Amino acid sequence: MKICCLVKEVPDAAVQKRIDPNTMRLDRSGEKNLNPFDTHALEAAMQIRESGVVQVDEIVAVTMGPESAVRALHKAVALGADRSVHLTDPALEGSDVNATGYALAKVLESEQPDLVLLGQQSDDGECYTIGAVVADHLQVPSLTQVIKIDVAEGKLTCERQAEYGYDTVEVELPAVISVGDAINEPRYPSLKAIMGAKKKPLDTKSAADVGIDTSEVGIEGSKTRVLAINPPPAKEPGEVFEDEDTDETVNKIVAWLEERKLV
Repeated sequence: MKICCLVKEVPDAAVQKRIDPNTMRLDRSGEKNLNPFDTHALEAAMQIRESGVVQVDEIVAVTMGPESAVRALHKAVALGADRSVHLTDPALEGSDVNATGYALAKVLESEQPDLVLLGQQSDDGECYTIGAVVADHLQVPSLTQVIKIDVAEGKLTCERQAEYGYDTVEVELPAVISVGDAINEPRYPSLKAIMGAKKKPLDTKSAADVGIDTSEVGIEGSKTRVLAINPPPAKEPGEVFEDEDTDETVNKIVAWLEERKLV
């Protein structure tokens, strides 16, 4: 079995998110990191390999992004991937989720994996849909919010979170599976793995290398447009109760909560 894990470089969680008013896109100029949700996909791939139920010949980390995204791939390799593929090209800049899904699907077509794993969302866009878009372009089954995977030859039995409980679904391979963060606890990379990550094979691909039609990607190839950006309304200042008399203060707080039907 060959597993491809889709990973993404995102702004670090400590960096305040800001939209560039000129490009109408997320400002990515600050510190960046591997999308934390994708670490669960990498861990799931490693657990499938370590279970021994099927032979996993290769785990490949795949990303689309600028030159800096190489660091996210290095971390993915440190977490267990055998090698990585970096799709980078100026023509891809500004791609929306549909264009990105199309581009990633072209990379996956060249890799021919049996299973594609990715996190349920990215820590920046949080659109939850990239797995389904990739699967649609590949014309393979797709499952989302998966929290358990049992592997057999040629198929998976997956448990996924649903609105009112859990679904158990059997799916034939190849397939694209978006895993939830409840599926596992990602391991920490060892110092040896971190030091050796840069020595693992890294294949850099351009749009032409994987047969991407550039009219289908970038700003012009995207199906969506950001027309306006409106900052969230400012929060109203809170009400402060001075504790001069404890009983009176408690009564004021209870009255305040009752007025808003919070108790």
